[in-house]
Amino acid sequence: MSFDDTLPLIFMAVMGLAMLAYVVLDGFDLGVGMLLHRATPQQQDVMVSSIGPFWDANETWLVLGVGILLIAFPKAHGIVLTALYLPVAVMLIGLILRGVAFDFRVKAHDEHKPLWNRAFFVGSLMASLAQGWMLGRYITGFAEGWAYTVFAAAIALALAAAYVLLGATWLVMKTEGPLQARAAGWARLAWLPVVMGMMLISLATPIVSETVRARWFTMPVFIALLPIPLVTAAGLITLRVLLNSPRILGRLCWVPFALVVAVFVLGFFGLAYSLYPYVVMDRLTIWEAASAPASLKVILLGTVVTVPAIIGYTVFAYRVFWGKTRELSYA
Repeated sequence: MSFDDTLPLIFMAVMGLAMLAYVVLDGFDLGVGMLLHRATPQQQDVMVSSIGPFWDANETWLVLGVGILLIAFPKAHGIVLTALYLPVAVMLIGLILRGVAFDFRVKAHDEHKPLWNRAFFVGSLMASLAQGWMLGRYITGFAEGWAYTVFAAAIALALAAAYVLLGATWLVMKTEGPLQARAAGWARLAWLPVVMGMMLISLATPIVSETVRARWFTMPVFIALLPIPLVTAAGLITLRVLLNSPRILGRLCWVPFALVVAVFVLGFFGLAYSLYPYVVMDRLTIWEAASAPASLKVILLGTVVTVPAIIGYTVFAYRVFWGKTRELSYA
């Protein structure tokens, strides 16, 4: 394969990395936002403080992923954004509402703070459901019919539940005392809907997509791919066992979050295998949707500078603000 033929694969890999990073990094703060209404006012301040240094920068990965889709795969960008115009608008409204609520609650009087907390919750819920809906529609290649609509709705609910589980385990890792114990309880409540959602989606995906069914259920590929669902199941079972253990309130507080991240990563690799070589399922391959090689070479120069800078900043930010979160202070 020539370098010109490899370029679309490089950009697809970078776009996949960006979307995976966004789902994991912004997923936990969306989950924290959806849990905000369950906490006391003092706990809400600590919860907001736990995501304060990260949440805005986490969305950089979404901008990167969509930007690569636009400039490296313009044909696919037109199809995807046209088909997902409404849920994209809902997601953006939710993200804007989150940003406004996050900043306004800082200066709000005590009697107005619950309003902005509710706005932060609503914005997080809107963004999460919209992202799940878009994922469901994207997997099926935007096929029409009631079965595909139900499938997209199921993924919307499952992704929101998964974000809640991720956010709860983040709080287990980042907080102490009563809030940490409550977060472990929230994680236990979210675990079953996530597992049920993943099982239903795993069963439904081969039904609604003939391409996915053909890629997964042929021998010997089926045997080779079997570790993905088996390791995912093992990770989820281990997570449930740990959530019942008091050890996660101590030195092992990071393990539940790491397990949920591992489940997300395994799901990403399974999805990537299901979609390859398509950018739009059954409609456009990576090479058909890609920009001209000359354009991709110019874009690659910017990507080589931009992506390491974003990774470096992300690692630096998480290292600086690592450790347990203290009570929020605006002094």
